[in-house]
Amino acid sequence: MEKRKIEIMDTTLRDGEQTSGVSFSAAEKLTIAQLLLEELNIDRIEVASARVSEGEFQGVSGIMSWATEKGYTDRIEVLAFVDGGISIEWMKKAGAKVQNLLTKGSLNHLTHQLKKTPEQHFAEIAQSIALANENGIATNVYLEDWSNGMRNSPEYVFQYLDFLVTQPVKRILLPDTLGVLIPSDTFEFISKITAKYPNIHFDFHAHNDYDLSIANVMEAVKAGISGLHVTVNGMGERAGNAPLESTVAVINDFMPEVKINIKESSLYSVSKLVETFTGYRIPANKPIVGDNVFTQTAGIHADGDNKNNLYFNDLLPERFGRKRKYALGKTSGKANIEKNLQELGLKLNPEDLKLVTQRIIELGDKKETVTKEDLPYIISDVLDSQSYEEKIVVESYILVHAKGLRPSTTLCLKIDGEIIEENAQGDGQFDAFMNALSKIYKTKKMILPKLVDYAVRIPPGSSSDALCETIITWIHNGKEFKTRGLDSDQTVAAIIATQKMLNVVII
Repeated sequence: MEKRKIEIMDTTLRDGEQTSGVSFSAAEKLTIAQLLLEELNIDRIEVASARVSEGEFQGVSGIMSWATEKGYTDRIEVLAFVDGGISIEWMKKAGAKVQNLLTKGSLNHLTHQLKKTPEQHFAEIAQSIALANENGIATNVYLEDWSNGMRNSPEYVFQYLDFLVTQPVKRILLPDTLGVLIPSDTFEFISKITAKYPNIHFDFHAHNDYDLSIANVMEAVKAGISGLHVTVNGMGERAGNAPLESTVAVINDFMPEVKINIKESSLYSVSKLVETFTGYRIPANKPIVGDNVFTQTAGIHADGDNKNNLYFNDLLPERFGRKRKYALGKTSGKANIEKNLQELGLKLNPEDLKLVTQRIIELGDKKETVTKEDLPYIISDVLDSQSYEEKIVVESYILVHAKGLRPSTTLCLKIDGEIIEENAQGDGQFDAFMNALSKIYKTKKMILPKLVDYAVRIPPGSSSDALCETIITWIHNGKEFKTRGLDSDQTVAAIIATQKMLNVVII
């Protein structure tokens, strides 16, 4: 049995741009339009509202100029208004060929906003459609507030549809304008309409106010809808629209009776580009495109993935141009760490792996972010720490840095069980720490190695809260050696490296 084709209309550039604080430049609109049509293979895109601004005009003109060269003009749509032909003139100048005419889909909106009768509204709509036809512009019609119309004035909705099916209209667009539908309503309302008008193309336009947009999309498909409206990353007014990426995944995985033509493997790259253009950040836990959605955190999950992929589902990251990750933190087990080591081409013996696992758990307890790139530093730190016995321990310290005052440190050091405390100032916090340490060593008549080099590095690509490794070079009795410290705080890392030095010297 041949599958029923569902058209996908992306309205990121029109309805998605109604996200608070988002506005695309003409160049950004063109780039996104090109990616939607050619990279993702979206069937149609809605790119602007007529008459809004000069910037919108420039954006549409640029898109239509490109679309004309490519033969895509019938796939580019513009929201237009029942305004006596002003929208049509605007579209003609911009080169647009398809209008999505905004009309009233509920008696409440018609009566209280337009203050007109249905007959008056229908007559004006007929004039707008006829004028568009005369100017070579095809028409789709939005029934604004249609979902409330079906709830509160269904007789008006069907009176309107009876009129529309007599008009030269390509598609009728059914928006849940205020995001009020629940799945059972969606199925009931659309089923009634598709049953009465089986040969008409209807689109469903979901909003996400109750986080039900994808559930409503599924019910609309089951009820016989012909097209769906979506936005990249679920952008849109208030809580946004049905997200393109989730719509595609759900239809491909759970609705075998229908087909769509979207290229899944490009969803993530387009999503990230739109995020960059808008500054509208994708939540880390957002399905398909969020940073965390293909990241296993619990060690038991990584272990299960090693054993016949026990924690995989059909949402394989490779489908969307992504890779599975194994997070490192306090819930990490050795399986998580082994997965990351494999990617780095590293292997540890069981004892060392246990020590590294414990160190990562300790860091996770401190709420420090641990990344795959941190692993070599952690391994170096752990293995290095096994090479000596700690006879000298930095028990505690206070670092003070205040405007107008020299940095100071109070240091408490334990040497062979004896606790010694000193305070000193310096040119910086670590310099003050070293001065306090020097005082203690003079008191004990011990020789403190000389610091000759100090270097700090973080893993490539890490953020400001990453672990940093401090490497200090010392000279003692004419011999040069290095110690390393690892922490998210540079000064603390330097103190750790210094404690290692104190114990290496006495070996």
